[in-house]
Amino acid sequence: MKNKRELFINLFVRFTITVLVAFLSTYLLFVLIRSISRLFVWYGNEPLYPLYNSIGNNILLILIIVCLIEFIVIFIHYWSKPLKYLEEIVEATEQIYNSQDEYIELSKELGEVEHKLNQLRINLKENERIAKEAEQRKNDLLVYLAHDLKTPLTSVIGYLSLLRDEEEISKPLREKYIGISLEKAERLEDLINEFFEITRFNLSTLTLELSSVNLTRMLQQIVFEFEPILSQKELKVNLKIEFDLDVRLDVGKMERVFDNLLKNAINYSFSEGMIDIDVCRLEDTIEIVFLNHGNTIPEEKLERIFEQFYRLDTSRDTSSGGAGLGLAISKEIVELHGGTIKAKSYDEIIEFIVRIPLL
Repeated sequence: MKNKRELFINLFVRFTITVLVAFLSTYLLFVLIRSISRLFVWYGNEPLYPLYNSIGNNILLILIIVCLIEFIVIFIHYWSKPLKYLEEIVEATEQIYNSQDEYIELSKELGEVEHKLNQLRINLKENERIAKEAEQRKNDLLVYLAHDLKTPLTSVIGYLSLLRDEEEISKPLREKYIGISLEKAERLEDLINEFFEITRFNLSTLTLELSSVNLTRMLQQIVFEFEPILSQKELKVNLKIEFDLDVRLDVGKMERVFDNLLKNAINYSFSEGMIDIDVCRLEDTIEIVFLNHGNTIPEEKLERIFEQFYRLDTSRDTSSGGAGLGLAISKEIVELHGGTIKAKSYDEIIEFIVRIPLL
């Protein structure tokens, strides 16, 4: 609205100045012609005398007619400018969706509109690029998951067939086959859950159900539940948090965030290492830091680590790591709480810092 008003005022001021300059110039021209004509002595028999005499007798009327004609010409000229601007803008909007990377150029008076259209074009191109990359990552992931669904299923069928067909099979071998079948079946369940996770994340909108919770006990319980997984990699967790720290948040969703961050720390930690979880109060916020020791994550990967379907390990083997949704969902949950989450990596250290306001 402001730009429209400024453009109108600009056109009106220029129109008014042009009309005044034209009227003044016409008046000065008439005065100059009249002054020059008076330098001559007229006897009445000159060929131009009738014209001179007619102009002299009707000078005011002629001046008004000339000024009126000038006003009409100037008015038509400035009236056509908005139509010209409109035509420029219409053509420029067509260029926004043009595949070529040409800069949109408008008249000088439409400088602000030109800037906004170019910014809109850049944003559209960037959004299109991000959407294509996300769709491609999703398609690749679905292909990988479909491939990996078949692998454990084939193993389960194979070992169960052996158990059925082998009449005289030793007890240790039977237990081994059952153990492998169970392991592959659990992996198959995880992969199926990832399919549901993708669908649920795309179709649902996250909303918060806030309640008061003891964050100390909540994190202690999460760490306890991860003990079997931690033992497999000979990892330990060092939880530093004040006694009985009460906060208000969505318990279920924040538990999911902490699960994702701890699982991520386990997956990308060196064996026989330590995972530190430090919680401290910073004025009106709570800071939770998950720190583990693992391969340093390059800066370009850190910038994309919270994108949907982005995985640090892009290999086809999905035996470790999920669908690439955990950190993306975690970021959305933390931001819904009015907080922030960021990742840092340096000197074989990986840090995830979560800050949520004290409600």
